[in-house]
Amino acid sequence: MSIYLPIAELPVNIFVILSLGIAVGFISGMFGVGGGFLMTPLLILVGIPPAIAVANVPSHMAASSMSGVLNYWRKRLVDVGLGLVLLSGGMIGTAVGVWFFAILMRRGQLDLVVGLSYVILLGIVGGIMLTESIRAILRTHRGAAPVVRRPGTHAWFHGLPLKLRFRQSRIYVSALPITVIGFVIGFFGAIMGIGGGFLLIPALIYLMRVPTSVSVATSLFLTLCTMLIATVLHAIENRTVDIVLALSLMVGGVIGAQFGARAGQAIRAEQLRLLLGVLVLGVAFRVAVDLVAWPGDLFTVIKMESLP
Repeated sequence: MSIYLPIAELPVNIFVILSLGIAVGFISGMFGVGGGFLMTPLLILVGIPPAIAVANVPSHMAASSMSGVLNYWRKRLVDVGLGLVLLSGGMIGTAVGVWFFAILMRRGQLDLVVGLSYVILLGIVGGIMLTESIRAILRTHRGAAPVVRRPGTHAWFHGLPLKLRFRQSRIYVSALPITVIGFVIGFFGAIMGIGGGFLLIPALIYLMRVPTSVSVATSLFLTLCTMLIATVLHAIENRTVDIVLALSLMVGGVIGAQFGARAGQAIRAEQLRLLLGVLVLGVAFRVAVDLVAWPGDLFTVIKMESLP
């Protein structure tokens, strides 16, 4: 069964879009990531133009994140205070990212920048998470005591002013580095169509020393807020939000995230990080292959807008 996407100007199979939404929604709820690092490449692979894919994925991530946040909220795992500080930087980063996105689209460099950003960011973050989680699992199998690094030790940013206490996360740290992290997440989220969870969760776990379960829940909270903002800004600034595509992805995302959140709480923290690291590296490899692969059409003709 095909439906027509008015903004993308092409027909797609509705069951394929719903299936993508459910699958990525499950992963979003399970790992606490927005799922955009998966959804955006998948939409491009099924024929959706990159600019349309990047602009419409935030709506899917907002819907699936809301479902996951409600599940974690009932278990009191969301650190609202930490999420609001992250959001203060995320709102600014999202606005700057949408503005930069519009510039890249007008210059015709959007596809290349998005592809390279995926390979670099996902490769670095996935490698770090995979290495650390394997070490933690090996220590557990050997019966060795876990390496405990107390919050506030051996980190220069803990000496910065404007310190706040986040009781749910059990940390006492300056609001400045947290705001910067939120800005980076919002910026890349707007440009790459990602919730930033694959960046935010490692930052909270390894830099801020936030417990894994709280990091996942708070990541979903920030993803929900920033992706709602990104969707509105893309619709106003770039006019690339396709309501038919967005609603189809949202329906699938809400369904999948509920099951994913339950599955994620049944897995040990180091195993969860290992699975996420493997997933992130797999996506990075797939995008890298697409960047260097020989194109099917050596020449394409597109209509370019006149530069200002």
